[in-house]
Amino acid sequence: MPTGTQVLRFTRVIVKNWRNFLRSYAELGSRVLLAGPSAAGKTNFLDALCFLHDVATPGVGFQEAVRRRDGVPRLRCLAARQDSSLGLLVHVGREEDPAEWEYELQFNQEGPACPSISRERLSRHGEEIFQRPDDEDRDDPDRLNLTFLEQGSWRKPVREFADFLTTVRYINLAPQLMREPDRFVGSRHEPLGTGILEEIASLPEKSRNARLRLILEELQAAVPQLKQLESRRDPNGRPHLRGLFEHWRPRGAWQSEAQFSDGTLRLVGILWAALAGSGPLLVEEPEISLHEEIVRLIPRMLARLGKRTGRQMLLTTHSLDLLCGEGVTNEELLLFCPSEAGAYIRPALALSEAADLLRAGTLAGEPPPIVDDTQMALFGDEAPSEPRT
Repeated sequence: MPTGTQVLRFTRVIVKNWRNFLRSYAELGSRVLLAGPSAAGKTNFLDALCFLHDVATPGVGFQEAVRRRDGVPRLRCLAARQDSSLGLLVHVGREEDPAEWEYELQFNQEGPACPSISRERLSRHGEEIFQRPDDEDRDDPDRLNLTFLEQGSWRKPVREFADFLTTVRYINLAPQLMREPDRFVGSRHEPLGTGILEEIASLPEKSRNARLRLILEELQAAVPQLKQLESRRDPNGRPHLRGLFEHWRPRGAWQSEAQFSDGTLRLVGILWAALAGSGPLLVEEPEISLHEEIVRLIPRMLARLGKRTGRQMLLTTHSLDLLCGEGVTNEELLLFCPSEAGAYIRPALALSEAADLLRAGTLAGEPPPIVDDTQMALFGDEAPSEPRT
């Protein structure tokens, strides 16, 4: 059984000129709760990791990843100044070696031309695997329209790192789309849950039932009337989820996903995703449509299921109840704070800080430096010359 010390995860992320971040830096553990008011950049931060997933995914790639986000001008931070290139730098590793991999990607766009890569590099255990632009790029600048993750998959280390990026999964489940997937055909709706009932039904029966039993065990703390949970197909082959709810009748009553509450159906989908893979799982607001007492149980549920896969989990939230959940520590909290010069990220010193941020929408006092010189040096750039906020 995998554990968090054996499974690769993101350990450090630096973003430059990305959405509402001018310069931001974050250290990531195996579980991270991203807390902050609306429009503070939580989803934008997750999207930076999703962008790397798209870049490394066959059939998508760099140009399509940019296009899906409406182009470089839409991606670029409005506070960007002299250096307008967008940059992402990540460390990927395990508990015993948190910086096993280092990957950097910077890109920009001039006029109507395609987005072009200005810098890309990958190293492992401090040993350089590639760095661009190289001589071939200088001889043929069109090569810079593609990342080396797309061009260099024949090299084993590059393929290994790209394979990790493709394991990143983002979910923001919408119960109505889970119930009626036929109305929303298309892979871009997958994070919203259009295919999750099919995903459950398609797993071999023995494995499927084992996972559903694990989910049922966790759900019974929140929904004690739920006694059975199963997946089945109707005569037309359409997948359904159904649960047996106990009430005054001796045999209880079966309900399909159509009768599940939005919060219960969404929670089932989140718990399923926690068991379905080993790569980083990015979850938007797991507290939606759930009672506060159930919300407090979510961290414990995910922690227990997460031990079976070892996967890293990043959860965005507006809920103080989630932050107060069993087992949550201050070290797992990242605060996303709006400012005039773009959002910034910093660890929470205490739960009370998170409470103040969620209540007031900002933190009192001056924010810390967005990224210090040592951190920015990882980009191979000089430290930013614009005033710090």
